[in-house]
This record gives sequence, structure tokens and C-alpha cells, in this order.
Amino acid sequence: MSEAIEDRRTSSRIWELLKIWGPAWLVMIADVDAASVITAAESGAVYGTKLIWFLLVLIVPLYVIQEVAGRVGAVTNKGLGELIRENYSRKTAIIASVPMALVDVISYIVEYTGAAIGFEILGVPPQVSVPIIFIAHVLLVYKRKYVQAERPLVVISIVFSLACVASAFLTARKGVEFTPFYFSSSPNFFFLLAANVGAVIMPFMLFYQASATAEKGITSKSLWAVRLETGIGAAVSEILMVAIAIAAIGISAGSLQFASPVILSKALSGVAGKFAPDVFALGLIAASFIALIVISLGSSWGVTEAMGWGRENWFKVYIIESIPAVILPMITLNLINLALSLMVLQIVVLIGPSIILGFISSNKKLMGKHSLSGSNKILYWSFLVLIFATGVISIL
Repeated sequence: MSEAIEDRRTSSRIWELLKIWGPAWLVMIADVDAASVITAAESGAVYGTKLIWFLLVLIVPLYVIQEVAGRVGAVTNKGLGELIRENYSRKTAIIASVPMALVDVISYIVEYTGAAIGFEILGVPPQVSVPIIFIAHVLLVYKRKYVQAERPLVVISIVFSLACVASAFLTARKGVEFTPFYFSSSPNFFFLLAANVGAVIMPFMLFYQASATAEKGITSKSLWAVRLETGIGAAVSEILMVAIAIAAIGISAGSLQFASPVILSKALSGVAGKFAPDVFALGLIAASFIALIVISLGSSWGVTEAMGWGRENWFKVYIIESIPAVILPMITLNLINLALSLMVLQIVVLIGPSIILGFISSNKKLMGKHSLSGSNKILYWSFLVLIFATGVISIL
């Protein structure tokens, strides 16, 4: 009898997990975007396996920070911008909307740059590809054809991910020497450390997971499922980053002379042969478009919510924010350099949203018994300090 009851409970929890599955997983998949792929590939090309320990360690802060975002969305059923507007003064909401808008702009620049790198591998210059990408995405978000666009893009990204994992496996079989721990005081090393941090914990992810969790109607009763989904997503995204780094071992001279996109595409030559550049390019383009979809759904929501403009005005905000994102990749000579530099800049941009999230999640009036406290609170703020310190040291 007890076994039958236990089986029903297990089935019930599995069904509950399947029903709420989506926001955390999608944001983690979008996290492995083109710029993240470039960062991981550059790490493997320059340092071999010496940064793998760091990529695996990043699973913990990624989970801790994103779990708080999901918790806020589930408990309050509101996005960060809406919570700021309702619980703080209008002046505070306006001030908070500035870093939110900056988050949007930087995020869009990152994704347009990533897609431009993919097209550059195929021989299409940024001056041609970026306007095409912009128009395609504008039509997509305006007509809300997200599902139709997501399906082929997700399939391409899955194939790309499997190719990276297979290539990493083949590279490892050749006798790669794994370094369990490595640290250097060189500026180049700190730059790639910071770039990897920025590639993993992106500001738009906080807004999206909180808003998407609230939009889906997930409540505090399902927090266990939100946490499980977030944990699985964090582990999978970082393991994929490790696979990309391993696949890229041996494709450059080992110095931080940022490789060209075509050189980095050789990371897939073990499984794709002469088609490696094409597969790599399509993977980057698909990854960027998936991230663009996620960002456009969640990022400008924060600004419109905080300002009280209503979500119906988010498209206007999106257009305004996208203009600099379209221009910068078109006038940049070295897109790889730009992508890596943007990853470091992400750390600086993360400061505003993460502090806001920390204050809101610690508010007992809003969060009740689920407020951030004790060891969870210490972990959250400690990780933020370490993340910001990495960025500051790298910039200095």
C-alpha cells in the first residue's frame, strides 16, 4: 500500500515538474549564446584545459543567483520592474530603469555581434548581415512568431551542441592532458576569467526568469521544481561550455591574439570535417537568435514595468534600445575582440540588476518565509562581490 502511495507521489511530482518546466531551462539554453561559445572556444584555444575547473565552479554562483530570480517570480508573481514600481518611490523606479535599459542595450549588442560573427564565417560582412538580422528579429517580435522561430533554431542549436560534445570527446581521446587547477596573475588570464564570468551570468537572465516564472503562473508551492530546473540548466550549460573549450584545444598558437572566427570554427573539424566552418557558423547564428528571442521577451519588460508604461509599450522600447546594438557590430573591425570585451562589460552591467534583485528577495513583506536569509543570503552577496571583483581586476 505504502509503495503505491509513494509511486503516486512520485508521478505527481514528475507531472508538476513537467508543467512548470520552461523559464529556467530556456534562460540557461539562451545563456550558451554565440558570445559564450566564442569565450569558451577562446579559453580552450589559449589555455587548453587550465580553465575547465573555473567553468565548473561557475555552476554554483549561476545556480544561486538564478534561483533567487526564479524564487522572486514564483512568490510574488510579478517581474522585477513591476515590483520596484509598486514598492519603491517613482524616483527610485526611474533610477532603477536606467541600468535596466543599459542591460537591454548591452545584451542586444552581444547577440547581434554573435550572429554577425557567424555570418562572417560564411563570408557575409557585418554591414550586410546585421541589418538583415535586425529586420528579421523586428518582424519576429512584432508578429510574435516566437514558437515558429524557436523550433528550427532549437533543433540547430541541439545539433551544434551535440557536435561540440562529440568533438570534445574526440579531442580528449587524442590524449589531452587535463589540469585540475591552474591560476596565473597575468592580465590575459584575468581577462578570460572575467569574460567567462560575464558569459555565464548575464543580466538579462535575471529579468527573464523572474518575469517568465510569474507569467507562467508558477507559485511558491512549486519552488522545489523551479530549483531543480535551475540546477539542471546551470549544470548542463556549463558542461556544454567545458565541451566547447575542450573541442577548441590545439587550434591556435596558445597566445591571447584573438583568433579569427574561421580559426575557431576548426574546433568542430573532428566531427564536421570541411563543413566545420558552416556548422560552427549556423550554430552561432541559431544561438544568437534564441538569445535574442529570450531577451526581447524579458528585458524591455523591466523598463516598461518600472516606469509604469504598460507592457504594450515594450516594442517601442525594444526598437529604441536596438539602434546602438545594430550600429556597433557594423563599425567594429574585430568582432571576436568585441564579443570578449562585451563579456567583461556584462559584469559591470550586472551590478544594478543583481543589487535590485538582492534587496527585493530580502524583503520579508514581499517574500514572506521565502525571503533571502541566512546562508543563502550570505552566498548570494558573497558571489556578487567575487563576480564584481573579477570584473574590476580585469578592467584595471
